[in-house]
Amino acid sequence: MSHSSPTVNQREKYQKDLPRDAKALDKRFPLYLGDWKKSDPAVDDDIAMENLDEPHMKRKLAILKKHPEIEKLYGHDSRTTLVTILAAAAQIYSAYLFGRVWTDTFWGFLAYAYAVGGSITALYGVLIHEATHNHAAPTVFLNKLVGLMANIGIPVPIYASFRRYHLEHHTYQGVVGMDPDLPLEWEKKMIRGNAALKLLWLFIYPLMYVVRGAAMKKTPSTWEVYNIIFTVTTDVLVAKFCGLRGLLYLFVSLWFGYGLHPGAAHFIQEHYTFDDGQETYSYYGILNKPYMNIGLHMEHHDCNYGPQSRLGRTIEDHKAARKQVGKLRRADEHAYEEMALDAQKAKDE
Repeated sequence: MSHSSPTVNQREKYQKDLPRDAKALDKRFPLYLGDWKKSDPAVDDDIAMENLDEPHMKRKLAILKKHPEIEKLYGHDSRTTLVTILAAAAQIYSAYLFGRVWTDTFWGFLAYAYAVGGSITALYGVLIHEATHNHAAPTVFLNKLVGLMANIGIPVPIYASFRRYHLEHHTYQGVVGMDPDLPLEWEKKMIRGNAALKLLWLFIYPLMYVVRGAAMKKTPSTWEVYNIIFTVTTDVLVAKFCGLRGLLYLFVSLWFGYGLHPGAAHFIQEHYTFDDGQETYSYYGILNKPYMNIGLHMEHHDCNYGPQSRLGRTIEDHKAARKQVGKLRRADEHAYEEMALDAQKAKDE
């Protein structure tokens, strides 16, 4: 779903013509999501469009006004750094095993690269996401180091570009030409309603991170250059000590972990429209356990100053709601009341 929102200058120009009441200006105040219709590939030629701002800033302000205690959940979780170190070590050790020890296996190589390597690589995506939002360490610089550390087991420079474009996604969610998470024109034409082409698109999804970033046509930032140098260096070291087969293991793990893998399902779950009027979705299933609550995407966009690990405490008692609306559902006001209660418990502890 995308927005054709007016620019700030346009808003200022027509400010005198706008209603004074925020509710009249935007029906999504405070927790309203939308009333537009989702795109039907059998009927529509494009993704769903509407001309209002993304909903999360208004939701965040309204939520914090009613539940200011939620701000106590903000900050970082240092355990994320430890998980990053362990995940990087595990993947490099696996690369050594397949590069220097288990050199004769083929099907075992593929099975392990999918089941273990792909799962760890999908976890890298979560760790990089946490470092991007400065949730892994107390300072911005240390978070950038954690992001690079998570990139050790990924043989292409992902972290710095992800940080750059993901923060733009939060700022310009759904704005055509500014949100790098929106599908490109050829993607929309390719996918349509064809199940086989959707499967192919999911298979090549790791490539889409590169293609969508390149489509923004921006000069690499300083940290993107650092990331390239860092990753080339680690790749050379992996090839030297683990062999080319070990490096190949990392590439295959990346392709599996960011493509047709359960750990990558959140790429589809987060913003592809399943319901009318809703552009952001949360997943409340079991995969939130190993993947550090990455499925709680509505909560993340509404309150993105707190680590995903703390968001998880808010949904443990939502079994009744989950039975009513399924695994994909909206984060409702009850969720934020739970967040406020959890913040109070954290303070009391």
